[in-house]
Amino acid sequence: MQPFGVVHELYSPMPGRFKDYIAVPKPNMYQSIHTTLLGEKGTPFEVQIRTWDMHRIAEYGIAAHWAYKEASYFGRKQAVKVEEDKLAWLRETLEWQKDMQDPQEFLDTLKTELFEDEVYVFTPKGLIKVLPREATPIDFAYSIHAEIGHHMTGCKINSKMMPIITPLKNGDIVEIITSDNSKGPSRDWLKFVKSSSAKNKIKSWFKKEQRAENIEKGKELIEKEIKRIGVSYSELFKNQYIEPMLERYKYKNLEEMYAAVGFGANSAVKIIAKMLQEYRKEHEEENIEEKIEQLSKQKERKPKVSNSGIVVKGIDNCLVKLSKCCNPLPGDEIIGYITKGRGVSVHRKDCVNVKDLISEENRIIDVKWYEEAKEAYNVNIEVLANDRNGLLVDILTVLKETKAKLLGVSTKTTKERIAIIDLNIEIENIEELKKTIKAIRKVDSVYEVKR
Repeated sequence: MQPFGVVHELYSPMPGRFKDYIAVPKPNMYQSIHTTLLGEKGTPFEVQIRTWDMHRIAEYGIAAHWAYKEASYFGRKQAVKVEEDKLAWLRETLEWQKDMQDPQEFLDTLKTELFEDEVYVFTPKGLIKVLPREATPIDFAYSIHAEIGHHMTGCKINSKMMPIITPLKNGDIVEIITSDNSKGPSRDWLKFVKSSSAKNKIKSWFKKEQRAENIEKGKELIEKEIKRIGVSYSELFKNQYIEPMLERYKYKNLEEMYAAVGFGANSAVKIIAKMLQEYRKEHEEENIEEKIEQLSKQKERKPKVSNSGIVVKGIDNCLVKLSKCCNPLPGDEIIGYITKGRGVSVHRKDCVNVKDLISEENRIIDVKWYEEAKEAYNVNIEVLANDRNGLLVDILTVLKETKAKLLGVSTKTTKERIAIIDLNIEIENIEELKKTIKAIRKVDSVYEVKR
């Protein structure tokens, strides 16, 4: 009697808990029969039935079994040839690795493929496809061929038209409907697909098809980061700084780098940080702190005020610029940062960028507001309110009664009927700003005003 028949004769099997991985092996070539039985006291236990060769694969892996096994034949050792399809799953895994720059993403993919339960479905011609549990017809289409997936417009499950995000069940017969006029996959598909292969093919399509768009977006992000740190593009983007960065991130050229940043595979901050490392190697920083200390020891004289109403410790005729990232006002606590060739940039102490600046202590300098200064400053404030008729008119009426001068206004309303009003005003100091914000908060329906 076969082992399978023996165990079923001795114990009662549990319905629905039988799996035949010999007839339909797992993608990693695992083979075995699993059956769950009920013990004498009603306790369930699982029995796995397989040959010694199958057991070796289960214990030591497919590569160890086929690539290094030796068979003894008539007293002579003969190497066993690896068949072409035996390690196909491993070659596919290596292909995924090429498409992934993030090691953690590759590891998560490998875990998904090796340990997730499977669902078995059929093509209209009877060819079986093994997919991850809760896979959709999109996964099925990409398991046949990438082009089938890219041109997919609909599907039939068991001869019935169904949504392409329908979870598949064991035994389903799936037919994919395609069209040459298809514009390609949707990014929303990534939310529904379960197989790593389908996800990677969809991502690759977007990388190729939207390359030009990603390059432009990447350039914008890089230029924004350069502007934030206060270095000119022409000064930083030289071959001696570009080459080490491209080598570090394995990019063939700048276009590939821009595309990666635009697509989100890398960040502008990391790219510029690597280039700055090389830049600083060639530009040994002059001892700015020492220079400032020497100037401060000179004979004290009446401080010279910049056009922005800022006094810089120990330095006259210095270009001073109020940072646009935080728009400091008289009364705010401020710090100065010596930029390269652009004078002193002044930030509020609670500015989000201050943490990055403080790391370069030799560039931080004391600055203060000149008490007699009477300058006008631009400030942007955001008003959130429940939308209603006459809301903007009421806000502008209240604003007119303050000392603030309105320079610009823009409004939008969300689908939840929340009004978002951005006001650009001219103000003299922090106290005037506080009064203006307090006045706007009193307007009916307004529930938040922030700088």
